[in-house]
Amino acid sequence: MEATIRKTIIAVTLSAFLAGETLIAGGTKMKITSSAFQEGGAIPEKYSKNGQNVNPALRIEGAPDNAKSLALIVDDPDAPVGLFTHWIAWNIDPKTTEIAENSVPKGAVQATNDYPGSGYDGPQPPSGTHRYYFKIFALDTTLDLPSGAKRKELDKAMNGHVIAQGQLMGRYSKK
Repeated sequence: MEATIRKTIIAVTLSAFLAGETLIAGGTKMKITSSAFQEGGAIPEKYSKNGQNVNPALRIEGAPDNAKSLALIVDDPDAPVGLFTHWIAWNIDPKTTEIAENSVPKGAVQATNDYPGSGYDGPQPPSGTHRYYFKIFALDTTLDLPSGAKRKELDKAMNGHVIAQGQLMGRYSKK
């Protein structure tokens, strides 16, 4: 019974975080930052589909020593269709502290985003200003998912395996 309750709590925590809420799994918080924009700040056009459509440089801190892999999700909860995923990568080495601009972390596997395509596709809101969340998850396992998997498959595979997480939110306005 206790194991079932724990799994339920973890599932609810993961679901809430995936929806853009900040909840800490296992009491550990990671930090993800970018030299391109500050928390809550404007994402430069260069990183949008209107610009060069390259991912911004990211810095990752605080992965637990027992992490087996990291997963990165970039999404927009303000899209008219609901949560819209711009980039997903998993099985990132847990010792990774930097993701360079316009690059994929070494060894990472990428999913199909909602454009659809694989790899990073930057902001391009149809109207107004949207929030874009860059989320990092430390996992207690590596994931056995094929390249090009969908977001729902990743969410299911991560369920019960998140041991730490962090997020960075930036804003982008229609040009």
